Amino acid sequence: MSSKDWLEKDFYAVLGVAKDATSSEIKKAYRRLARELHPDHNPGNTAAEERFKAVSEAYDVLSDENRRREYDEMRSLFEAGAFRRSARGAGGQHFDVNDLFGQGGGRQGPDQRFGGASFSDLFGSIFSGGAGTGAPARPARGRDVEAEIFLDFADAVQGTTQPLTLRTLGVCDTCHGDGAKPGTRPRACPHCQGTGVVNRNQGAFGFSEACRDCQGVGTVVDQKCPECHGTGGVTKTRTLTVRIPAGVSDGQRIRLAGRGEPGERGGAPGDLYIRAIVRPDAMFGRNGDDLTVTVPVTFAESVLGAEVRVPTLDGMMKVKVPAGTPSGRLLRVRGKGVPKRDGHSGDLLVTVEIVVPQQLSEEAREALARFTELAPPVRRDHLERR
Repeated sequence: MSSKDWLEKDFYAVLGVAKDATSSEIKKAYRRLARELHPDHNPGNTAAEERFKAVSEAYDVLSDENRRREYDEMRSLFEAGAFRRSARGAGGQHFDVNDLFGQGGGRQGPDQRFGGASFSDLFGSIFSGGAGTGAPARPARGRDVEAEIFLDFADAVQGTTQPLTLRTLGVCDTCHGDGAKPGTRPRACPHCQGTGVVNRNQGAFGFSEACRDCQGVGTVVDQKCPECHGTGGVTKTRTLTVRIPAGVSDGQRIRLAGRGEPGERGGAPGDLYIRAIVRPDAMFGRNGDDLTVTVPVTFAESVLGAEVRVPTLDGMMKVKVPAGTPSGRLLRVRGKGVPKRDGHSGDLLVTVEIVVPQQLSEEAREALARFTELAPPVRRDHLERR
């Protein structure tokens, strides 16, 4: 959608809302009209399809706080005649808003009658007091870097240090980042005198823009560095020793401030974000800060109670299984889970699983039959009440 559309279209009228409508009112109006005009509900209805497009276009602008503010400012100037006043520049030429966009053919982009300035340059100068969209290139922060690191389950829970090899952009060692061939130096841009900005006057408008010769940097390189071809940066391989804190979970991101790509023109470096990929463990599971483990017990141990040896990350320990413990019962061992930031730890959750023997000796079978005769019967009569 072009800026000219913003001048010619009343998006508030398209949605049927007031100019001071709230975001909620705009959304409600859009949803109602979208349901009513959707092509699926109006097959073959060209008029409904065009209205649906117009409604979508209006909502796209008015639902975005920044775009809505720009639209309101632009429309208010247009309606007040700020653009349509005839103005005379140094060359004596008249122009109005149609001159900015080009006449007849709907031409977009730079207009040579205004020195190649685009409408966005001129429009930007109105709202910035003549400063325009151009500005000298400021220090730029380096890009953030994403990486993955694979961890064993125990290392993720207890913490570890691990090497990580990365290939990222770094400062060229040959030219030290200025892009110039060794023995030469960048020189001040003659077009902007090293400021990175050029000032332009077009009729009633005065605005600034980044120098196109030096891209707003303020310097130009005559002889480019053969290593980086004038960019000042090269791809480098580096190996870091990463400290993994205890308790890292699968998919968690770890931020290392300042370990990303270097900044430009003295800007701060970016950050390194490492995503932990935790390998599953054959014995332990994890539920938040708690560890989980399943321990098999015999029928006799579950009925009579017993002390069984249970694995922990610190080694084996004895856990009491109370008499009459059914299969699936959860036993909690305090403080044997995942370390927390406050210095405490989660718990170890032990699931009891009664193992049913597949084969019995004759003696064991007789003993079990004797037990069945002595044990109280299991009541099932409630299952037959239907």
